[in-house]
Amino acid sequence: EDCRYITIMVQKYQSPVRVYKHPFELIMAAYERRFPTCPLIPMFVDSDTVNEFRSEDGAIHIIERRCKLDIDAPRLLKKIAGVDYVYFVQKNSLNSRERTLHIEAHNETFANRVIIKEHCCYTVHPENEDWTCFEQSASLDIKSFFGFESTVEKIAMKQYTSNIKKGKEIIEYYLHQLEEEGITFVPRWTPPPLAPSAETAASCRKRAASLASVAPEAAQKEGLSSEALSSPSGASEPAAGTPDDKLDADYIKRYLGDLTPLQESCLIRLRQWLQETHKGKIPKDEHILRFLRARDFNIDKAREIMCQSLTWRKQHQVDYILDTWNPPQVLQDYYAGGWHHHDKDGRPLYVIRLGQMDTKGLVRALGEEALLRYVLSINEEGLRRCEENTKVFGRPISSWTCLVDLEGLNMRHLWRPGVKALLRIIEVVEANYPETLGRLLILRAPRVFPVLWTLVSPFIDDNTRRKFLIYAGNDYQGPGGLLDYIDKEVIPDFLGGECMCEVPEGGLVPKSLYRTAEELENEDLKLWTETIYQSASVFKGAPHEILVQIVDASSVITWDFDVCKGDIVFNIYHSKRSPQPPKKDSLGAHSITSPGGNNVQLIDRAWQLGRDYSMVESPLICREGESVQGSHVTRWPGFYILQWKFHSMPACAATNLPRVDDVLASLQVSSHKCKVMYYTEVIGSEDFRGSMTSLESSHSGFSQLSAATTSSSQSHSSSMASR
Repeated sequence: EDCRYITIMVQKYQSPVRVYKHPFELIMAAYERRFPTCPLIPMFVDSDTVNEFRSEDGAIHIIERRCKLDIDAPRLLKKIAGVDYVYFVQKNSLNSRERTLHIEAHNETFANRVIIKEHCCYTVHPENEDWTCFEQSASLDIKSFFGFESTVEKIAMKQYTSNIKKGKEIIEYYLHQLEEEGITFVPRWTPPPLAPSAETAASCRKRAASLASVAPEAAQKEGLSSEALSSPSGASEPAAGTPDDKLDADYIKRYLGDLTPLQESCLIRLRQWLQETHKGKIPKDEHILRFLRARDFNIDKAREIMCQSLTWRKQHQVDYILDTWNPPQVLQDYYAGGWHHHDKDGRPLYVIRLGQMDTKGLVRALGEEALLRYVLSINEEGLRRCEENTKVFGRPISSWTCLVDLEGLNMRHLWRPGVKALLRIIEVVEANYPETLGRLLILRAPRVFPVLWTLVSPFIDDNTRRKFLIYAGNDYQGPGGLLDYIDKEVIPDFLGGECMCEVPEGGLVPKSLYRTAEELENEDLKLWTETIYQSASVFKGAPHEILVQIVDASSVITWDFDVCKGDIVFNIYHSKRSPQPPKKDSLGAHSITSPGGNNVQLIDRAWQLGRDYSMVESPLICREGESVQGSHVTRWPGFYILQWKFHSMPACAATNLPRVDDVLASLQVSSHKCKVMYYTEVIGSEDFRGSMTSLESSHSGFSQLSAATTSSSQSHSSSMASR
């Protein structure tokens, strides 16, 4: 078998919603001028009409074209491929009654080796009928190409992205041409005076619907444009009326910054995935973008680290840290750090006088975890300040600047437990706040600094390290120094500036405030175990089950769980009989304990489904990384059992060979162990306000991270789960 015939690579693209401030009919008049050829797209050589249909009333016009492209590829590759031109088939379905144009395109040349599909649509803006929306999605799937698969992918992506950028220019060019000819208005379609009979109209509508209405697939694909072909749209406006899972191009530019078309596509697709799997707590777009940037816009890698971070935030209620946690007085008095105005780029500025800080005293008085929690609260405040500055300065500000003054740093700061605490803090911040540090200015670095840098730098991400600027002595006062980054008016007084800086001066922590190792250990444990969530392991053949006793019928059982590892099936059962409590000392029959979480089985193996207990909700398959919330209104008193069960891969049909993805997935589920983190509560029916509302009141939402970009989840009482 030639291994090249396995699918080598698939690229996907999904555009944001782009808006023209022109009526649909005028945009269509401009669009039609692109055919049969378009001088603004040199690669688009020609097109021939191969099929055409027009309804009797003129409302439906479907036209199929064969488009000839001269791809900008190396001559050698064209010679090997044996072609000078590449042909695409493009079908345009215009519905003037509904004011929509759907465009589908696919490649005809090399269709058995390379599969390129594109779908575009022009529609009327939902909030303004005199504006037109445009969206496109595409895919490039390279099966094989004479050993040049990687080259073909690069050529395809280069051509496609350049054509996406040209799309706006092209439509605007023809709009300008129409204007010069005195055409600034095109009347809307109206039914002809002699309308066809009702039967004819109905059959026409039916045929038009089958031909013209093509629903765009969510997060579709990315690849060669079928010619530049169905151009993206032009100058956009924040489209308040666009659906929640779409992003407007102007919104992206105003609040998120200049992104390439492929970066926009990654953001939209990852956001759509989150909406399908994490209902009720989608992080803001700025936060999703940070994880994408941290992994160079590799969606799979970004999704993995983001899911881990979302679970971590939820488990430790990080989202509520600013509102529910008050730093101990020791920190307020002796932690020499604080927020101080902003830098020249509008980034919030955090100043820390590390050389003046008694790191050993702080660790001895507070413990590692309290220090970590304080640093997390600083990072949460930083996210908040970035949002505020984005509004104030009218441009995207997604990171902050940190100024570290090392005057006074000495060997005391290299005390081993202190360095250990610092490394732990760096590790947690790097994992959960990627791309939040815009610049780090290290001032007055003493001779001992290289020793500290050698210890710390391996734990810092390469991208983060590139943002460090280090100055020894008074070098920061010269050219290329502090004045390049911070306005003279806000340079702190202790650095020779005129601005009074209210950052505490630090100083030695009194030894009377030191605590014993045992006290600190108990405090650390308390800080990170104060969570409403529990962890459980789910093994093949050993589900995890919890018992909920219901006295009053019509009570509501609510749940909120994350699938941390593996795939599971979630079930709810009812029984009139009370299951026997699990035996603590048994590893086989009832209870398994492990460092990663407990495992309890309650349903007796002798019980029969339908006789001893019954299923009250349909089973729900939940994939790794998903977050599930839901509720069940109980119909009877008695005992309800919530069960998380290992989900086995379905066996492949005898006629089919196993798919590569299935084989890889089965290999990855090592030891047949899954892990869930869950919370459940019972609410009286009179107190129940919809599953998400009640859960949010119990600290399970993501209010701060998701406030601006997520609409609140709808109530699902007595439904299975909202995911």
